[in-house]
Amino acid sequence: MSTSSPEAVKKLLENMQTDLRSLSMECKKKFPPVKEAAESGIVKIKTIAARNTDILADPTELLNSLKENSSEVVQPFLMGCGTKEPKITQLCLAAIQRLMSHEVVSEAAAGNIINMLWQLMENGLEELKLLQTVLVLLTTNTVVHDEVLSKAIVLCFRLHFTKDNITNNTAAATVRQVVTVVFERMVAEDERFKGMAEEPPPVQGNSNRRSVSTLRPSAKDAYMLFQDLCQLVNADAPYWLVGMTEMTRTFGLELLESVLNDFPGVFLQHQEFSFLLKERVCPLVIKLFSPNIKFRQGSSGGSAASPAPVEKPYFPICMRLLRVVSVLIKHFYSLLVTECEIFLSLLVKFLDGEKPQWLRAVAVESVHRLCVQPHLLRSFCQSYDMKQHSTKVFRDIVNALGSFIQSLFIVPSAGNPASVNAVAGGSGSAAQTAVQGGQGVAGVGGGLTTQAAFEYRGTWIPLMTVSVQGSAKATYLEMLDKVEPPSIPEGYAMSVAFSALLDLVRGITSMIERELSLEEEAAAAEAATREGLEAPASEESPPEPLAHQVWEEMVNACWCGLLAALSLLLDASTDESATESILKAELTMASLCGRLSLVTPRDAFITAICKASLPPHYALTVLSSNATTLSNKINARLSELVCLPSTMDIRHFFNKTTGTLSSAAASKLSHFSGYSIQGQNVQIISPSSESHQQVVAVGQPLTVQHQGTVVLTAKNIQCMRTLLNLAHCHGAVLGTSWQLVLATLQHLVWILGLKPGVGGVLKPGRAVEGPSTVLTTAVMTDLPVISNILSRLFESSQYLDDVSLHHLINALCSLSMEAMEMAYGNNKEPSLFAVAKLLETGLVNMDRIEILWRPLTAHLLEVCQHPNARMREWGAEAVTSLIKAGLSYKHEPPLSQNQRLQLLLLNPLKELSNVLHADIRQKQLECVLQILQSQGDSLGPGWPLVLNVIGAIRNDQGESLIRTAFQCLQLVVTDFLPTMPCTCLQIVVEVAGSFGLQNQELNISLTSIGLLWNISDYFFQRGEAITDELEREEALLEKQAQEKGEPLNRPFHPAPPFDCLWLCLYAKLGELCVDPRPAVRKSAGQTLFSTIAAHGTLLQQPTWHIVVWKVLFHLLDCVRKSSTTADKEKIESGGGNILIHHSRDTAEKQWAETWVLTLAGVARIFNTRRYLLQQLGDFFKAWEVLLDHIQSAALSKNNEVSLAALKSFQEILQIVTPVKDADKSDALAAMGVPPVLVDPLGGATTAAGPGRPLLRSDSLAERLAQRYMNSAQAQLPPPPAPGEELDDSALWWSAWNTWYRTGTECTRPPPPGADKPSFIPSQPFLTALVQIFPALYQHVKGGFSMEDLRKLGVILHGAVSVPISSDASPFILPSYTEAVLTSLQEAVLTALDVLQKAICVGPETLQVMYPAIFEQLLLFVEFSCKPPQYGKLETKHVANAKYNQAEWVALNYVPFAERSLEVVVDLYHKTACHKAVINEKVLQNIIKTLRMPLGLKYACPAESTWKLAVSSLLKVLSIGLPVARQHASSGKFDTMWPELAGAFEDFLFTKSTPPDNLSIQEFQKNEAIDVEVVQLISTEILPFANFIPKEFVGQIMAMLNKGSIHSQSSSFTEAEIDVRMREEFSKVCFETLLQFSFSNKATTPQEGYISRMALSVLLQRAQDVLRRYVEDERLSGRCPLPSAQRMKLDCHLLRQQVTEIIFVLKAVSTLMDSLKKTQPENVDSNTWAQVIALYPTLVECITCSSSEVSSALKEALGPFKDFMQPPVSKVQNGES
Repeated sequence: MSTSSPEAVKKLLENMQTDLRSLSMECKKKFPPVKEAAESGIVKIKTIAARNTDILADPTELLNSLKENSSEVVQPFLMGCGTKEPKITQLCLAAIQRLMSHEVVSEAAAGNIINMLWQLMENGLEELKLLQTVLVLLTTNTVVHDEVLSKAIVLCFRLHFTKDNITNNTAAATVRQVVTVVFERMVAEDERFKGMAEEPPPVQGNSNRRSVSTLRPSAKDAYMLFQDLCQLVNADAPYWLVGMTEMTRTFGLELLESVLNDFPGVFLQHQEFSFLLKERVCPLVIKLFSPNIKFRQGSSGGSAASPAPVEKPYFPICMRLLRVVSVLIKHFYSLLVTECEIFLSLLVKFLDGEKPQWLRAVAVESVHRLCVQPHLLRSFCQSYDMKQHSTKVFRDIVNALGSFIQSLFIVPSAGNPASVNAVAGGSGSAAQTAVQGGQGVAGVGGGLTTQAAFEYRGTWIPLMTVSVQGSAKATYLEMLDKVEPPSIPEGYAMSVAFSALLDLVRGITSMIERELSLEEEAAAAEAATREGLEAPASEESPPEPLAHQVWEEMVNACWCGLLAALSLLLDASTDESATESILKAELTMASLCGRLSLVTPRDAFITAICKASLPPHYALTVLSSNATTLSNKINARLSELVCLPSTMDIRHFFNKTTGTLSSAAASKLSHFSGYSIQGQNVQIISPSSESHQQVVAVGQPLTVQHQGTVVLTAKNIQCMRTLLNLAHCHGAVLGTSWQLVLATLQHLVWILGLKPGVGGVLKPGRAVEGPSTVLTTAVMTDLPVISNILSRLFESSQYLDDVSLHHLINALCSLSMEAMEMAYGNNKEPSLFAVAKLLETGLVNMDRIEILWRPLTAHLLEVCQHPNARMREWGAEAVTSLIKAGLSYKHEPPLSQNQRLQLLLLNPLKELSNVLHADIRQKQLECVLQILQSQGDSLGPGWPLVLNVIGAIRNDQGESLIRTAFQCLQLVVTDFLPTMPCTCLQIVVEVAGSFGLQNQELNISLTSIGLLWNISDYFFQRGEAITDELEREEALLEKQAQEKGEPLNRPFHPAPPFDCLWLCLYAKLGELCVDPRPAVRKSAGQTLFSTIAAHGTLLQQPTWHIVVWKVLFHLLDCVRKSSTTADKEKIESGGGNILIHHSRDTAEKQWAETWVLTLAGVARIFNTRRYLLQQLGDFFKAWEVLLDHIQSAALSKNNEVSLAALKSFQEILQIVTPVKDADKSDALAAMGVPPVLVDPLGGATTAAGPGRPLLRSDSLAERLAQRYMNSAQAQLPPPPAPGEELDDSALWWSAWNTWYRTGTECTRPPPPGADKPSFIPSQPFLTALVQIFPALYQHVKGGFSMEDLRKLGVILHGAVSVPISSDASPFILPSYTEAVLTSLQEAVLTALDVLQKAICVGPETLQVMYPAIFEQLLLFVEFSCKPPQYGKLETKHVANAKYNQAEWVALNYVPFAERSLEVVVDLYHKTACHKAVINEKVLQNIIKTLRMPLGLKYACPAESTWKLAVSSLLKVLSIGLPVARQHASSGKFDTMWPELAGAFEDFLFTKSTPPDNLSIQEFQKNEAIDVEVVQLISTEILPFANFIPKEFVGQIMAMLNKGSIHSQSSSFTEAEIDVRMREEFSKVCFETLLQFSFSNKATTPQEGYISRMALSVLLQRAQDVLRRYVEDERLSGRCPLPSAQRMKLDCHLLRQQVTEIIFVLKAVSTLMDSLKKTQPENVDSNTWAQVIALYPTLVECITCSSSEVSSALKEALGPFKDFMQPPVSKVQNGES
């Protein structure tokens, strides 16, 4: 019920009247004035009530009347109080209170009331009632102001300091309430005047403290009150609270605190109050703090050393001051920036270890209060830390907390007097604590407690629950009733500091993250809506630093201190939940730093978690190296961060811990963390801190050196989980620190023995990993969970943004690099964690594989090259799995439309080809095989890459690899040629070729050549489709090239693309044709020439140009070069146990076979395709080159090659010069093209240009030809007119020159100086060479000149002069005795025969060549007696040569010479009358040549020779002599006669003796030949003496004369003597002489001359014989008796002589008879004289002893009787 309701007012009136009546009654006796006053009061009330009758309608009217008359109404009660009677006083006070509560007391009345109360107070009456009344008065009314109010307040203060506790306390409460009321009034007043503008306050001077005229009444009261409170606390006199007698600081401070805490608005809104804060409160607080600042524990007390005793800190004041400071900082921070800086610095100093424990405890509680206000902390940061030249307050707070915590772990030395007191602060050892038994640690027994606690280096500190998370509920700051400092239970300070740290982290991180999120959302919204200009928000508040800068500064300021403290606590924590909290704090800080891109602090927090995850003393490079990196970045930063205020410099503690300080940042951090981040520098974890940890696993460390085992504790596993959590939830902000996280996880995984399985998932390893890994059941159950979390961690990488994903990949890569480094040089199991996780990450990020593919695969490719097999096996597994997954993944757009991605995915497959390890290549090829089997049809643009992988084989890779690769190729060729782009066909050819070239597996090489044949068939069958596709591609490429302004770069450009495909195939086969292995060369050569033969028709004509020059001639060049440089060393066996035939047992011989094959193939192509080739512009040049090759092959030192070259020469010479196209069908047939394909090529030339034999119109070749017709037509020469022969003479003359050069070279004898000939051509070669001539001559006969004939002669002569080696002789010379010609000799004669036949039928001009032919043949005839010399080479007779020795055997030239002679005779028979033959004295030359065998006669190498010579001479003379006689007058035969005479002389009177074994029959036959010659003389020469020179006739006569005298062989037996005397010959001679002596028919003087000459010769001879006989006869008579043998010989001689003398005597008698018969005038007088002169000689013979001689003599002397008288006639004998 409201006090102003009608009922309440009515009740009030009633109550008042009742009160007055009661008062009247009480005072009736003792205090009559009071009674009267009471009664008049009743009347007054009634009057007022009567005046305002309508209470119900308007009660306020009545109340106002009451208020106006309140002084009178109240008066009786005041008087009653004045009685000092307790009962009356109580009654009056109650009545006054009732009036007050209805607000019917005026200002005057109130003043009266206060005065009355003051009196009561002074009298010490009703103190509690007084307080109650004052309270009611002030709370219900606002009428009390100024002095009245101050008096009321003083009254309350006075009552506070009475002796009565109850009164004191009640008064204290009343004072607090009254103070509050005063300020509440002011607040209400401000609220009322809210809308009204205030006057600007004048500047207030310090001296005039009452000048507050601008304030309204309530405000003024409040101002005065607050000002006096400050005065009182400062122990100064109050200005306004007059009458104060006593005051305590503690109470004053409490009141100040409550005002400041409850009414911050007042101070913030009114400058006067703000002024008070600055000028009164802050200096006061600072002044009161001074004892606490100066005091240091251990220096208290008035020791003699200190000059003045230091005031000791006083707990109640100190605690209240800290409360005030907390409030000031909390509410008025913005007003008191500088002052707060001082307070905060003080606060930090109070945490110093030298301060009393209770002070540190309350200070840490105060710090805790700050820590739960993140926005306040942010303000600190903005106001101090971010300003230049300002204290880094925020940093100092955090650092102080950290150093406070650290100081609690430091055990003070025993000599410190404060140590006993210190125990309470929680820095004693566990044992001391147990003795002290502080609160909260009851039941502690050493370090064996299960209570949550921290333990570090033997110091054990329990952990208490001090406040709810996020609220700073203080214990000691609330102990307002305590005067003495309380004892602080052990662990309390630590617990508060711990909570403060956690709250600080939680507050800052949640605040910044909340703001970050808001900012991100706003940015996203703005990005979505922004179209216009951005609002220039920044201009409004330029001094405000950007939010980001503040956040970064906050983190930068606090992270070092936080990290140091948290790391230490984490180290020392023995409680799982505490550990969890610390880890969570570190994790949230790491995450926040990550979000703010503060790399150094982020990495530092992560490093701390990582180190905590690993076993103690574990040296992990990544953490140390990271710390070193940190050092470079933050050295300067830390140097300032680490410097704490000097009063609390804690570094000296840590000198004990870390040893020497390192200058690196890591060591600076170590000052805070209590251990070095570089794990291997120091290990400061004492055994005691391990003792309370449960060991859950023992394992091997992952290090290069063997380090024994390491243990993992439950805490390590807990930290590991935090690490996993960090990576899982905050992966996006980890950036480069992924490396730390992953390195640590790798080590943990290794220690726990997790090994990678399929897809990179880590599974618990097998127990066999090693006896050193021991896992407890606790961790065993955890392992699958950890493995699962690990996998989820990498699976969640699919949610990371691209940059973060790259960081993850980079970290895994560098981790893997370390693992690789570690695995070098030892065969220890490597860590595959990174590789496995790279694979896992790649597999889950397939949808954006493009962005991570390059770094991912680039690294895995490096792994694949690692020497450690297990490592590279996993590298290859990862790469191939990723490639297969990438190709089978359903990309958007699909790979078929995203060529770039497909090539990107396949590229690492190609890169694997550069790896030298066979196992990797094996994996690669298996992968290719799987790709072919699964995605072969859809590879499309990826084919070149796949093919290059298949083809990337090297000879050092071993058979199995090459076999696998070849399987892939076979699969491609059999299944995929139609599905791949035609542009790849060229690569297929290249790859197949490369398999041909590998030398590991011969069968594969040979099979690959077969594949090339199959490929060529595919080209042939699909020609048109391939052509179409290639041309489209070509057009595209040309367009691109034009745009770039570059020429089109393609092999064999500008041939059409389809032709280029063929050319590549040919080129590849060409390469194989020069492979080092003979089998490959042979197979490739056969394939090459077969494909050109079978499919060459498809090529465009211009392409043939390339085939000839780039393929065929290039191949010939290479083969020639290889053959000429091939090794001549003998090859023992052909691999395995294959024996090699002696004809192939050197590389040179094997290459010879290749050369043969190649040359034959090329020649065949020239032969079969000549018509086509001749259309090419440079056919002549090509022909020359071919001939050059033939020549160099022919001149090679290898018989096989040289012979084959000549065969090829023969082949190209058999080309018939084409007249029309129809000739080509034979050529096609020769090539192996079935005749059915060939058109009857009547009008073909017009269709496709000449030289292109067309197949049927539906055939591929024709369609291709048609396609290129237009372009080809432009380039081709016009077709020849029908019947017009192509001019080939140049070609044939070129061939002739080649033949000549070859012949000259190979028949040239070795130079004289050479020891042994380097090479002598074989007989078959020379034969083949000579056999070429007839064919060649058919082509060149039109222009064959004498000079050419001379050249021919030189070669023929040279060829037959060449000896043969002894080991070849049995094959060439069957036996020496058989008179057969060698095939070479046959060929030589055939060549000359062809020539002479041609001359015979040729024109007159040719016949001048006859003499030259004769000359050549006669040279050969001479060989019969004088075999030709081959240089200075020594030859042996075949019978003497030893087979198998390098000796040279001379051929038997006799048959050849004889055959030549026959040819000469035959030819002379035909040509004797030819002018040239006459002019060139051929007959003389024949005779001259025959002279040699005729003269040698029996000395000839063969008997047949001289016989043939004689018969030939007779034949020739029988033809030639008539011709000679006919041309006698011309003198052309003059020189012949002496030659002829000489020939007769040499033959008939030979110097050689017949062989001893000559039989009588043979001798007689030979004599018959001599007779034939004489008969020829008598029939062909002497009868024509008048045409013959005299000298010649004389020579003949002398010869006949010589012959007519008996001539016999010196060697004969007695039985033969008659025959051997050549009597028949002598007889014929003589008869001839006689015949010509007495020729009566001397018709011409010439004939007479012959007769005279004959007679003269005859007589002269008779004279000589007789004289010699007489002489011999005389001598023989004188000789002594000879021996029997001598006698026998003499007998022979004698017999011979007797025969001769008888013959002469008979001749003389015959002559005498003839002379008698002759007309005397015909006989010359000289003759007579000669006859008569015989007589004396005859007479002398009479003494001879032989009866035969005697009887002959008798006959001879008889006719002389007619000379006894001189003749009558005087005729001049024949001299008319």
